[in-house]
Amino acid sequence: MDTQHDIALTHALTGIPGPLPPSGVIRVAIPHASRFTVVGNHLAQHDGLSLTAIGIGVHIQSLPAGSQVGIKALTARFAEGETTIAAALRELETHGYLHRTRARLANGRVVTRTVFCNQPGALPRGGAVVPPVLTVKPPAPVPVATPAVPVPVPEPTPAPEEAPPPVRVPSRIAPKPPRRPLPQPREFTPELHRAASALLADLRRHAPELVLSEDDVEELAPGAAAWLERGAHPDAIRHALTTELPQPPKYPAKIVRHRLAVLLPPPLPGSSDLAPVRRAPATPFQTCEGCDRAFRSPDPGHCRDCRAQYWEAA
Repeated sequence: MDTQHDIALTHALTGIPGPLPPSGVIRVAIPHASRFTVVGNHLAQHDGLSLTAIGIGVHIQSLPAGSQVGIKALTARFAEGETTIAAALRELETHGYLHRTRARLANGRVVTRTVFCNQPGALPRGGAVVPPVLTVKPPAPVPVATPAVPVPVPEPTPAPEEAPPPVRVPSRIAPKPPRRPLPQPREFTPELHRAASALLADLRRHAPELVLSEDDVEELAPGAAAWLERGAHPDAIRHALTTELPQPPKYPAKIVRHRLAVLLPPPLPGSSDLAPVRRAPATPFQTCEGCDRAFRSPDPGHCRDCRAQYWEAA
């Protein structure tokens, strides 16, 4: 069987017009008569998608409408795990091939629809893929002639049941927020650099899991220097970086970088910021010279009512 296959392949190669390339792949293109899918090179040769994302995109494009393309369904179909498939779906969403929208059915129920666009570049700029509202029309009545012999009228065909909504994609495939940048000191002096580097290199004495390489220490030194510049004590920094570590920590440098950025304390307030707020002096009470009523005024005199009576009499 292998020999016959090789002979057939050799005959197919002889039918290729022009000289064969000296290296690289040689394509034997045999036209498909059935069971084929047209896939654009913008997807098959996409330079921003991983090979897994391209493969899943081609697979989804080959499926009929109504097929399940959630993480659970794809994991049951392929050998890749949920994390890999979820990341691939997230890539397809980022580049416009996959859309998840909410649509309202004719009966008022809101469902989540998964829409795959085979050519995102052809969509209008700023447009969104919105699935239409699904409406199930009842079958039109069939006129029945009145024969001499009574004929039983067939029962109406029930309306087709609504297809179940697709599997809800977990929120973990949603785009993640950008990572917070590593804090930087206002003035990165040699003394501050030396103290920050020593603090980071000394972490493994207090947490054996946090073994940082020289490149890691050099990269993370500005973050530790920003803590020291803000008046944080080395023991406090050490406690923030080594307490309640995940076991086992797979990426010690990433853990230290994350905590240096997220747990950065604010600068120490100055003496002027800690001074008590001065309140304006309260207006003293005065005794009205006309009616002996108490009223607030910086100067003695008459109250408001007595002043009003004076102006009316004048």
